[in-house]
Amino acid sequence: MSNKKRVLTGITTSGVPHIGNLAGAILPAIKTSKDTSTDSFFFLADYHSLIKNKNPELTYASSFEIAACWLACGLDPNEVIFYRQSDIPHIMELAWILSCVTSKGLMNRAHAYKAAISENETKENKDLEAGITMGLFNYPVLMSADILMFNADIVPVGQDQKQHVEMTRDIASRFNNQYGEVFTIPNVSIEEHTGILPGIDGRKMSKSYNNVIPIFLKTDDLRKRIMKIKTDSKTPGQTKEKNESSVFNIYRAFASDQQTKNLANQYKQGIAWGEAKELLFELLEEKISPFRKSYQELIKDRSGLEKVLLLGAEKALDVSSPIIKQARKAVGIKGLGN
Repeated sequence: MSNKKRVLTGITTSGVPHIGNLAGAILPAIKTSKDTSTDSFFFLADYHSLIKNKNPELTYASSFEIAACWLACGLDPNEVIFYRQSDIPHIMELAWILSCVTSKGLMNRAHAYKAAISENETKENKDLEAGITMGLFNYPVLMSADILMFNADIVPVGQDQKQHVEMTRDIASRFNNQYGEVFTIPNVSIEEHTGILPGIDGRKMSKSYNNVIPIFLKTDDLRKRIMKIKTDSKTPGQTKEKNESSVFNIYRAFASDQQTKNLANQYKQGIAWGEAKELLFELLEEKISPFRKSYQELIKDRSGLEKVLLLGAEKALDVSSPIIKQARKAVGIKGLGN
């Protein structure tokens, strides 16, 4: 590897991504990968998916779906390091090493853990930690290992994942202060306007809310899904509030500056909601249809996808091997004479 800045991003293998993933993570990361001044790492976080997904067949299939998705959206595996998390055993080893310098108090502040506690409070469950696994609790440590295993300089994430990068910075600093400089302190990168997209019901777009717009919906299904986006009761001719509009916020995540400006003006002029949704459909269909066609071809060839991932793992191991060796040596895990 060169001395270029390293950019790392990944996505949990929990089925085909939705347009929120596309706008907030996949397209910005692929755009960054084309920057010749950086080295880009992309990984399929299949171990992370075990926190929520208990279906082994789905876990297995999703790795291929995610791989096909990223490749269909323009990722060039010859120009980046594209690998599956589970093919890099050093990551899990590093997660344990990092857990030994990570305070429980830091993990107590993790958003996912606090949300699970809050849900139990809402349900008036006497056991506030009911249903919370160590996988969920330790999730930020594993994410830190994903990042630090390759000494990433920049981590593009959605706004809702920003805390994990901040925790990674804290964990890396703790390790370096205790054992010496081993890990790079990463910086977060969040695309403007695309941190969190609203779903069709106005809440954050999330599979857990069943409000997503999958990337590769057929044309007719895509139109039907967009027409279900929740809007207010303002009639045609009445000025619409663009910042509160799910239609507008999704539109501007994919539109050019001029297209966004034009739609903002139409909102002022009182565009009908049906017309605004139709404009959103036309934009998404234009952007997504080439990806859809490529994906349909790629997903048919699992052996080809596996080959791409294993070649990526070889390149990833070339980078991780000296770093895990340095981490082991720093903490005293080494043989005589090492």
